[in-house]
Amino acid sequence: MTDDPAITVEGVRKRYGGRAALDGLDLTVAPGTVHAVLGPNGAGKTTLVRVLATLLRPDAGRVEVAGHDVVHEARAVRRAIGLLGQHAALDEELSGRQNLEMFGRLHHLGARHARVRADELLARFGLTDTGRKPVRAYSGGMRRRLDLAASLVTEPRVLFLDEPTTGLDPRGRAEVWASVRSLVGGGTTVLLTTQYLEEADQLADLISLVDRGRVVAEGTADALKARTGGDRIDVVLRDAGRLGAAVALLPVARDDLRVDADRRLFSVPVTDRMAALAGVVRALGEAGIEAEDIALRRPTLDEVFLHLTGVHDRAEEQDRTEEHGRTAGRDRAPGRDRTEGRAA
Repeated sequence: MTDDPAITVEGVRKRYGGRAALDGLDLTVAPGTVHAVLGPNGAGKTTLVRVLATLLRPDAGRVEVAGHDVVHEARAVRRAIGLLGQHAALDEELSGRQNLEMFGRLHHLGARHARVRADELLARFGLTDTGRKPVRAYSGGMRRRLDLAASLVTEPRVLFLDEPTTGLDPRGRAEVWASVRSLVGGGTTVLLTTQYLEEADQLADLISLVDRGRVVAEGTADALKARTGGDRIDVVLRDAGRLGAAVALLPVARDDLRVDADRRLFSVPVTDRMAALAGVVRALGEAGIEAEDIALRRPTLDEVFLHLTGVHDRAEEQDRTEEHGRTAGRDRAPGRDRTEGRAA
């Protein structure tokens, strides 16, 4: 496997009318990894995926995917990628095998090769027993796995997953996650956008947080969580009246302390997790203060997300802007369709 980046984005800009969807965005994705892109609604995530997949032309900047420029070598890029969008592109009346064979024929694999590839993918995604059932009889998780299989008909080097588990129940999401892990284990590079922060936490080697068309933070899930203040100990007392006495036992700055009298809870930051936990338990015990619950807690990605982006009231307006870009057609190459977007 080459050490060259699978995806390189430098200073990319894209505007819809007077609004910037991408505003000088930079991104580098290492080969054979899962790289998650998170951000509020309207932050530019879908626009980024569409630029990477050659479905939109950037207004400025440089973008390379699998070593090819998305503007000047668009056909080569499309041969190297797969795309799984937010909505399935399957024929409900055809069986799973027939859908995969159809995508194979559209990619000029030939009838025999398409059949062989369909069987390989059905086996790979645990769908062999359902391969002859019409897709309308599939569960949500099965449909999404079949859609993922269809995006891999041409064995792409880079796969774009744009909110791949939206609308799925926990079991369906777990099925898709297992499939993604299997792909990366085989050397595929995955760029993932998602609205489920747990999904990024579970799958991503690296996370880029996008807001207002720029990357505002990047790192592993643990590194990003550390930016919100690190680990904390949460203590719930049996008697809310002892909160003041309990807090007085702890050598912690007032700004770092969180107290919720209604919940009988106080929360303190810690560095050495286990030693701090033992110290709190010992101090409370010596003071005769009873705790109902004590827990070590690390920040969640939800907290990181809110801490680094805040809450913006621009979401609906930006969503309309990106929808306009999806339907305008003025930036698309003539005749482009979902099949080419997968890996033409």
